Amino acid sequence: MQRNFKSVVVSTMAVFIVMVLASIEPLEWSSYLLHQLGTLIFLELMLFSYRYWHISSRSYVLASMFLFIHIIGARYLYSYVPYDDWTQLIFGVSLNDLFGWQRNMYDRLVHFSYGLLLFSAMVESSKFIFKISSIKLLIAIALMINMSSSLLYELLEWGIAATLSPEAAEAYNGQQGDSWDAHKDMALALLGGLIAAVITLFQTRHKRMIIE
Repeated sequence: MQRNFKSVVVSTMAVFIVMVLASIEPLEWSSYLLHQLGTLIFLELMLFSYRYWHISSRSYVLASMFLFIHIIGARYLYSYVPYDDWTQLIFGVSLNDLFGWQRNMYDRLVHFSYGLLLFSAMVESSKFIFKISSIKLLIAIALMINMSSSLLYELLEWGIAATLSPEAAEAYNGQQGDSWDAHKDMALALLGGLIAAVITLFQTRHKRMIIE
């Protein structure tokens, strides 16, 4: 397991820089601060995992990439991230028109990225905590962590939204009128985790073939 402290420092500094830039006139301060409180808690968990659970620098960097995606979403309350304007400006293509999307899909990207980019950290943390060497068992545990943490997040989001006004709740959770929003978010997080699981299994077998 590779551990390069310099990459961890650079990634952490980059997260703070992106947070500062995202804090320049966000759409709505109260919801933005709620999201960024989650960012700080998550960053502390990442640092704890690197220090005490010995996740690799690669996993830390991947987790930082997830935070970049989340912070951008928080700035625009997820529902208003102008990704369609960006793709039209850079590539001349409207993603909404191309795929026939009727809603802002950025929040779906965040949940998918959660499963994809944090899977490695979940595997490595599980290996340290449970003292397990079987990669198949570690993958199964990581997928269970993926699903359970996604569920807990949706429940927490629901609990927070229940304390807010209807307008503030809609701005915070970005449901956009979709009654199945939480279910789709959890499904995409699982899909990202499954893709990462396949990649992890392939990489493990490839390393074994090289050693043999």
